[in-house]
Amino acid sequence: QLQLVESGGGVVQAGGSLRLSCAASGRTFSNLAMKWFRQAPGPGKEREFVASISWTRGTIFYANSVKGRFTISRDVTEKLIYLQMNSLKPEDTAVYYCNASPVTMSYSAAGDYWGQGTQVTVSS
Repeated sequence: QLQLVESGGGVVQAGGSLRLSCAASGRTFSNLAMKWFRQAPGPGKEREFVASISWTRGTIFYANSVKGRFTISRDVTEKLIYLQMNSLKPEDTAVYYCNASPVTMSYSAAGDYWGQGTQVTVSS
């Protein structure tokens, strides 16, 4: 089993920054890709892919909406995954989830392991 625990959410003004963390534990990670998804408030809003990083090689992908503003990284020793979010916009407001999937899955596909989520609110 794999456990994922997010932290670092909060309220920030537009243009500001936040760094989210995801602590992973419980199994080996060498064949996993670690990902961030988010779900905006409101009816009909689906959980959407934000960024991914493969645990072993560090291969990175971003959604177009965050490219150039967000940076995903990992600390292999501490088993932490980070999402540095800069130049935040009100439309970035969402619950952000950490996710893990087999590295063979598409970079934007969600795996079976989820954290509980952390709220990010960007005020205008």
